[in-house]
Amino acid sequence: MTGTDVRIDGNTLRLPGGAVVRFIRTLRLPETGAHALPPGPGEFPLRRVADYADSVPEAWRARGGVMLPVYLREALWLSFAGTEEPAALQVGVGKVCAVSGRPWSDRPARSPQNYVVLPPQRWLDGINSGKGTVRQFVAVPLGLGATVEGQVTGEEVWGGLQLQCFPLGAGALARWRRAEQERLERQRAELAARSPARAEGYGAASAMAVPPAPSAAPTGLRGAPRPAAAMGLGVGGSLRQEVYRDDRPLTDWAEQPSGRVFVHLVTPPEWRRITGEAPPPSPVDRAACTRAGLPWFDSYDQDAQDLGPAGPLRSVKPVGDWLGDDHESWQPPSPHQVKQLGDAPGKPVEDGDW
Repeated sequence: MTGTDVRIDGNTLRLPGGAVVRFIRTLRLPETGAHALPPGPGEFPLRRVADYADSVPEAWRARGGVMLPVYLREALWLSFAGTEEPAALQVGVGKVCAVSGRPWSDRPARSPQNYVVLPPQRWLDGINSGKGTVRQFVAVPLGLGATVEGQVTGEEVWGGLQLQCFPLGAGALARWRRAEQERLERQRAELAARSPARAEGYGAASAMAVPPAPSAAPTGLRGAPRPAAAMGLGVGGSLRQEVYRDDRPLTDWAEQPSGRVFVHLVTPPEWRRITGEAPPPSPVDRAACTRAGLPWFDSYDQDAQDLGPAGPLRSVKPVGDWLGDDHESWQPPSPHQVKQLGDAPGKPVEDGDW
């Protein structure tokens, strides 16, 4: 792995400089009220677009990147567990910044901040649209105007997710490494006893009664590239999650990104047609997840400061306003399920023109 390659390691996306991103399936929550962070009972599979050049749409080949299968109105969150050295990660939803609500930029910026800092940001469950809350990422088709992209820009051109990573500059990185070594030496025993990560729920999908995937195109059919059902991200319910303000000078970050990647969202039938693989089971059942006793999370860091809501993202409407009411039964977690938290091999992923 070279210092400039984006790679897939299993279902993990590894960006240059050490940033690690996983895409986690989760419950779609009610669009009213504010909720604890739901569990993640499974990862989305990832595949390189370049490996399926004969069956993906031409526009996808031009943009490069990776793809994952997602159902209509399925929710997801981004996990950054495993990121070891600081990174400024930009997250775009249809090339609208999920942190600032501004158009996609090739540079990290302040006023408003247009990136999350890894660490301390462990997860991102949605767009930064409330004080101490985010609105959940939910998959919707392009063309309805329901995506964040459509509501903020008035157009739906890009869809998908975009990630771009900036490492610390050489001097700032050397200072951080010295300070981190000193901190680890002081706190090694304490760190070993800290609360478990939110990832506890990943392996628990087997405890849930998840219905089988609906029938799709016959397995193994690839055929000639054709237009695919384009998917983007809208929003669902509000989750209690802070998007942390960066306390470093902006000049600590490199001026050029170390890597970037376009994440295409694929409908399950298209996933089967393109890859020949069965898509994951249908979206996580709310009641089954609660009955299985999977942990939910409330996370608060008294040493970090929340960015506050991004102006352009405050008025983004949930997908229910576009697709109709959500009639799936809702069973909230019991109090004992909500846990309070304290504080690669393979070929590189090809980038393209986006």
